[in-house]
Amino acid sequence: MGGRQGEGLLGRAQPPGFDYYSRMCFICDFKTSHASPDRPDHLWSARRAFLLAGGAAAAGAALPAAAQVDVGQASALRNLVPAEELESAAGKQYSQMMGEANAKKLLVPDGNPQVQRLRNIARRLIPHSPQWNKRATSWRWEVNLIQSEQVNAFCMPGGKIAFYTGILEKLKLTDDETAMIMGHEMAHALREHARARVAKSNATGIGLSIAAQLFGLGQLGDIAANLGTQLLTLKFSREDETEADLVGLELAARSGYQPRASVTLWQKMAANSGGSNASFLSTHPSGPDRIRELESNVPRVQGLYEQARKS
Repeated sequence: MGGRQGEGLLGRAQPPGFDYYSRMCFICDFKTSHASPDRPDHLWSARRAFLLAGGAAAAGAALPAAAQVDVGQASALRNLVPAEELESAAGKQYSQMMGEANAKKLLVPDGNPQVQRLRNIARRLIPHSPQWNKRATSWRWEVNLIQSEQVNAFCMPGGKIAFYTGILEKLKLTDDETAMIMGHEMAHALREHARARVAKSNATGIGLSIAAQLFGLGQLGDIAANLGTQLLTLKFSREDETEADLVGLELAARSGYQPRASVTLWQKMAANSGGSNASFLSTHPSGPDRIRELESNVPRVQGLYEQARKS
């Protein structure tokens, strides 16, 4: 992500007090306030990167059929924040996080089977992403794995994905279930939920005027460019989470992953909701309503899954 060079190869029952309005999916152990970007030991080598130009991935994919899940139009408010600047800020944040993880020897090596597993799943999901956001064709996708007991995963704006070993190991995820998590996190980025949240949380505070909206977006462009760790404290709404569930479900089904795994995933999440280090659970409540919503949408994408399996 931001600041690296490289060629790509393809390359949440709800406990009491659960906050259903979720923090952004990348609640992380590695706070960049402790990292100094000027120190060499926090620089992340380009050899660590897994990069995939979205356009190249999409080039060989057939034009997808119309969306089978109904999530409506993305928030128009997101247009108040320049996408390029938000993605750049997210890229720098991701690079710092991975650099600190690497310095602490917590970044799992490229050759690790679990890293390869995640990247193989991403290879199947990414070609279907431009249907939801044409910008995804130019994203430099990255997938990395961090050694941590945290039950967590995220995808930052611009296609920067990270999983924690805790979510794979504690939930004993199948490939299908892992694809559902990855699809969900990718959906937040593709539907630009962070971009909309930045706009909503800052527009009122800075007194955004009509003129500013029409002529240069006022201060919102500067805010996007200087977000830093603010990205770690943004909150997604219940609607954002539902949308990410459904878009992620369809992404995974189109990629040949069993739709029913979306239900078994959240059943596992619910069973694990009382455990420690469950950051993902605190930001992705796994209530019966969520599971029912997924169950009702599984038939909508079953045909996509069956078609993908045949091909």
